[in-house]
Amino acid sequence: MKVIAIVQARMGSTRLPGKVLKKVNGKSLLEYQVERMKRSRKIDHLVISTTKKALDDPIIDLCKDLNVDTFRGSEKDVLGRFYETCEHYKADAVVRLTADCPFIDPGVIDKVITYFLDHYPNYLYVSNTRTRSYPRGLDTEVFPYEVLKDAYMNANSPHDLEHVTPFIVKRVGDQGVAQVTHDTDESHHRWTVDTLEDFQFVSTVLEHLYPTNPAFTFQDLLDVLRKNPQWTEINRQVKQKGET
Repeated sequence: MKVIAIVQARMGSTRLPGKVLKKVNGKSLLEYQVERMKRSRKIDHLVISTTKKALDDPIIDLCKDLNVDTFRGSEKDVLGRFYETCEHYKADAVVRLTADCPFIDPGVIDKVITYFLDHYPNYLYVSNTRTRSYPRGLDTEVFPYEVLKDAYMNANSPHDLEHVTPFIVKRVGDQGVAQVTHDTDESHHRWTVDTLEDFQFVSTVLEHLYPTNPAFTFQDLLDVLRKNPQWTEINRQVKQKGET
């Protein structure tokens, strides 16, 4: 199966506008994430999928510099944008990632992809997000093109169009959903960037860890945070959007 990773990215974040191109050590968060995703051994093709708005032109410009393919589609119908991206690049299997995860771990991505490939077609949706054990910010979802097409043809609620996979999970049913979990529960860690506090946390980690270990794993980061527990306080109070 041709495995395409699609990263949804846009500049118009409501809580932290332009977050994906905010820089640490002279490098944007999206650039850090692309660098890490390129180390995956299971992704055949990486695509950054953004909107047609002029506001997102800088994302396209950066991807050209990084030699990463792009696609542009609807801002609000993200499901439609994913489907059109897959159609354009001829995906058999889709890895859904978001561009606010500069610590995404290629080893974790590959673990989820491998589980999907090893169990297809018994499982049509595999993720590490349904029951959380990994830090938030390592989110990885994998599903085949055919279920994405089904969702594109049949989903119509604004929630399903915006969030891509809820409709897929409902259509596949419990019997078709599988979960990849970590051996310890690290779900209390927040490594995604949605607020200024999140950016301050990520900046602190990158400034400390990246210069000496640019290929750091999420286990390396856990080890560093155990030695510097005060860093986790920077964004501890941040609530995920939609949570209370």
